[in-house]
Amino acid sequence: MTSSPASKRQKHSSASPSPPYELLYWPTIPGRGEHIRLCFEETQTPYTDTCNADPQTGPQTLRSLISGANDGDATNPPPLAPPALRHGDLLLSQTPNILLYLGPKLGLAGPGGGDGDAVYHVNQLALTALDGLSDEAHDTHHPVATGAYYEDQKEEAKRKAADYISNRLPKFLGYFERVLRGEASGGGEWLYGGQLTYADLVLWQCVDGVSFAFPVAVKQMREGGKYGRVFGLYERVKGRENIAAYLKSGRRQKYSMGIYRHYPELDAEEV
Repeated sequence: MTSSPASKRQKHSSASPSPPYELLYWPTIPGRGEHIRLCFEETQTPYTDTCNADPQTGPQTLRSLISGANDGDATNPPPLAPPALRHGDLLLSQTPNILLYLGPKLGLAGPGGGDGDAVYHVNQLALTALDGLSDEAHDTHHPVATGAYYEDQKEEAKRKAADYISNRLPKFLGYFERVLRGEASGGGEWLYGGQLTYADLVLWQCVDGVSFAFPVAVKQMREGGKYGRVFGLYERVKGRENIAAYLKSGRRQKYSMGIYRHYPELDAEEV
């Protein structure tokens, strides 16, 4: 399955070219910036990934941006944390907020191109995936304090991860299975309106992340057959021409010690 050309998907015209997009996020990890990268990569939209493009000065730029000494400017409040997106004079932060901004511009906001209610349904789905398959997944290895080492909360992490695998992960996978079964999906191939949206890219990244963090548990759930629509969507996104090329490129960062971390002791037991 091929992707639509960016020239057709982006709303701005060649007569009024869009300012360049700049993504500011920590280097060497996918993290919360990956959802934004996937939108750019899928639509072949040029962007600068500042910290990965220049590992020497890029992180300094980012630290200055989120520093307590930065009070923002006349129209842009300072960001608390990355990711941040700079687009001309506009500076935005918070992953779902950036996606809500980019979705209509990149043709990833569902039927109507972001002019109607569809974008809010797409945003709702993206927020749900980020809640249960990103934020909660992160909390399995840092259930007590994000500022403390994993080694200082291992027992609590084991309890948290066991509950996540037994209850929370199936709950959210089951929800998206239901969404794909529903009429609003537009046929069950994508989450909403019968076409790829940024919610599908968010869900893909989240499923990919939990698959890295809990490979045994996810394999068991996949083989169990209850979430066939979700894993079918995962494979469709992975097989898209531009996404597949990105995954093979050096631009795709490897998982390590970010949101998704693989600690074998937190995974399900082999059956």
